[in-house]
Parts: sequence; structure tokens; C-alpha cells
Amino acid sequence: MTAIGQAVGNTSTTQLLKSIVAANRRAKTRYRLIYSAVWAIILVVLAIALGTTGKIDFAFIQKWGGFILGGAGTTIVVCIFSITMATMLAVVGALGRLSSNPVINGVASFYVSLVRGTPLLVQIFFIYYSLPEFKIVIPGLEAGIIALGFNYGAYMTEIFRAGIQAVPKGQREAAEALAMPGNLVMRRIVLPQATRIVIPDLGNQFVAMIKDSALVSTIGVTEVLNNAQLAGSQGLQFTAAFLVAALIYWGLTIIFSTVQSWLERRMARGDR
Repeated sequence: MTAIGQAVGNTSTTQLLKSIVAANRRAKTRYRLIYSAVWAIILVVLAIALGTTGKIDFAFIQKWGGFILGGAGTTIVVCIFSITMATMLAVVGALGRLSSNPVINGVASFYVSLVRGTPLLVQIFFIYYSLPEFKIVIPGLEAGIIALGFNYGAYMTEIFRAGIQAVPKGQREAAEALAMPGNLVMRRIVLPQATRIVIPDLGNQFVAMIKDSALVSTIGVTEVLNNAQLAGSQGLQFTAAFLVAALIYWGLTIIFSTVQSWLERRMARGDR
């Protein structure tokens, strides 16, 4: 009888768990449907509102939309190279900010203070327009990448510094107890854990960089905003042109935000 009772109890528990899982799935599906419906309703209302103003020429959008979208490739290239440069500067800068050497710490702190204390647009203009006075000529695309990477590297320096400091000291002490040298501890123990900690902030910085990349249009880089300005000037349809540009930037941020969320879940597997 005891064995029969245990079997009945196990069956009841299994059925209860299955019903709970099924209920959770139904709740998630219902949430996603309502969420998607809200977005769809908002987009439809906005489209109708913009269409009734008479300021949006859909024929113009159909004609020039592809041309404006063509600048998205340059925008992505600028952002990828810039974020790569910024990440390398940030790691070096964070190690410098944590260094006990006053010279190294001073240089890193000066870099962060200088960049964070001056506007990004000024930095772009300085690299593109001022450096040629010192016989250093950098093309527009490269100048934009350098300016964005240099600027975001300073902000990400503080993010990496906080991430490194967030790694428990016990991790380092355990590695040192195994006679691991300091540089190996940093490379194999500290930095991988710090990277997982700072991934959300790095993703936010990349999304912000996608929008800030529009500033490189001021030095003639043919990215999304630059193409929108050219298209808008052809038929004096700046509202439609800038609307298309805004939608493209929005779409890029949604795509990379989704990638960021996937990467966060993947990096968090170790914690789970």
C-alpha cells in the first residue's frame, strides 16, 4: 500500500508541475500578445496622425527611402569599429585608473576628465578640422571612428573600473594562493568576470553610440543622417526624410538591443 501511495503521490505531483508550467506558458503568451497589440495600436495611431497632417509625402519616401537606408551600412561600420576601439581604450584606462603608480593613474584620470569634460561634436571637429593644421590629415570616416572611439572609451573606462572592482577579492586571493602571477590573475580570473558584469552597460553604450554616430554627418560621412539631409534637400521634404532616418536609427537600436539581451542571457548562464 505504501508503494501504491507513493506512486499516486508522484503522479499527482508530476501533473501539478505540468499544469503550473502550462499556466506559466499561457500567461507569457497572453502577455506577449497584449504587448505586441499595444505596440501595433500605437504605431497605427501615429501613422494615421502623421498621414493626416499632409506633411508626409509617401511618394517621396518610396523614391528616396532606399537611398537613405543605404547609409545604414556606414553607420554600422562606424559603430562597430568605434566600439572596438572604445573597449580597448576602456580596458587600458580602467587598469590605469586602478594602478598604484601615480604616473599611470594620472594619465588615465586626465584622459577620462578631458574627454568627459568636452562635447563629442567639438572632439569630432578638432580631429577633422584642427589636426590638419599640424599636418595630420584624417579622412572623414576614419576621423568619425576615432572621435567616437576616443569619446566612448573614457565613459566605458569608468564602467570597466567599476566592473573590475565588483569582482570579489576572494577570487583573486584564491588564484594567488595557487601561485598564479598577477597578470595571469587579471587576464584569466578578473577580466572575464568583470566583462560579464559590465555587458549590460556596454550594450547601452553601443545603443547610444548608434544615435551619436549621426554627428559624423557634420564632417561629410555619408551615413543615414547625411543621406537624409541630401534627400530632403532635393524636394524640400525634410520632414519625410528625417522621419525615415529616425525610423532607421530606431530599427538599428531595436536590433542591437535584442542582441544585447541575448548576450546577457548567455553570459548569465554561469550564475544560474
